[in-house]
Amino acid sequence: MKSLLGLLGALALSLGLATQSPAAERGPVTNLPLPRFVSMKASEGNIRRGPSLTHRIDWVFKRKDVPLEITAEHGHWRRVRDRDGAGGWIHYSLLSGVRTAIVEEDLLDLHAKPDPSTLVVARLEFGVIARIESCSVDWCRISAGGYTGWSPKSAIWGVRPRETLD
Repeated sequence: MKSLLGLLGALALSLGLATQSPAAERGPVTNLPLPRFVSMKASEGNIRRGPSLTHRIDWVFKRKDVPLEITAEHGHWRRVRDRDGAGGWIHYSLLSGVRTAIVEEDLLDLHAKPDPSTLVVARLEFGVIARIESCSVDWCRISAGGYTGWSPKSAIWGVRPRETLD
């Protein structure tokens, strides 16, 4: 009975009928963690109401490399949301596993080391998309516009608060 409930929960999540629950920590299609971050591979992608071409297009993401959070899977479709919580279903071929982040504060200081007292190597404007190179518990090494440095994790969107990346 427990496994049936887990299957029903995963099915409801993949169809967008439920929120994440402990029984649905991995995607039913990829077996990857849910939720998880990805980025837009394409420069344009239709966001649909449901996981098929027959569903209405609600809007179009028009920014390559923008970070998105996958919250559900259904066949070749992924339900995603952006930093504002807007989202819908997108075909998996338009997504990339490359990790990016979007700057959430104006004139974010990039430091030479993961320490606020170190040299500032660059300042990034609000909304800049940066590639994530690695993350410790509180800091991420990111690159944008030819500059690379360390940002407090709290100043970017595209990585979980306690997530670490090598």
